[in-house]
Amino acid sequence: MHQESDQTAGAPAVLELESVSKRYHQGGGEVVVLNGASLRIEAGEFVSLVGPSGSGKSTLLHLAGGLDTPDSGRVRAVGVDLSTLGAGALARLRRRSIGFVFQFFQLLPTLTVRENVELPLIFDKKRSSHSSELLERIGLAGKGDRFPGELSGGEMQRVAIARSLVAGAPLILADEPTGNLDAANAAEVLDLLTEQVRQVGSALLLVTHDAHAAQRADRVVTLQEGQLAVQ
Repeated sequence: MHQESDQTAGAPAVLELESVSKRYHQGGGEVVVLNGASLRIEAGEFVSLVGPSGSGKSTLLHLAGGLDTPDSGRVRAVGVDLSTLGAGALARLRRRSIGFVFQFFQLLPTLTVRENVELPLIFDKKRSSHSSELLERIGLAGKGDRFPGELSGGEMQRVAIARSLVAGAPLILADEPTGNLDAANAAEVLDLLTEQVRQVGSALLLVTHDAHAAQRADRVVTLQEGQLAVQ
């Protein structure tokens, strides 16, 4: 299987993984998750990442967002080599420049829906009326003062998606964002994410098992046996 290589020279891409490898020790042996994988995503580009369960898609997403570190290779996000950042600088970059949609929501139960959406801004002592607009767009108007425990799984997923978009981050990393949604709500969420790419110019990397969601992307990249290839 052939590796995907950098497409263009010049200005840095929003996300670049260069020959990234990652291994884990498990049961007395070594599991190779990524083996020299390379990927480049430009501003305003939507890329879907697909592959078998357990192939390492979430691991790649965590490396791309600086939540994990590769054994070898380099990860650049918004032009910054993540290996050069200390813990504080890396946390600030994630908060200001990377919007995460986690598979299991990662909402704070003691914060309201609106506060969860605005969490990336609260740390920087900012507020935004955009959160109310986002909640309306994803069908949660009037629920901003509720707490996550009062919502369904699908509603919590939509809150997580709104949180990833509220700061207008140049890079959006989404791990199965439609996995807990019915077809109608999944389509609305994909519309919202696509709008962020087309109108705001964010780069979107979407991990999904949903063939329909994957085909919404500009490119579909497959992760298999530790390597990446364009379908």
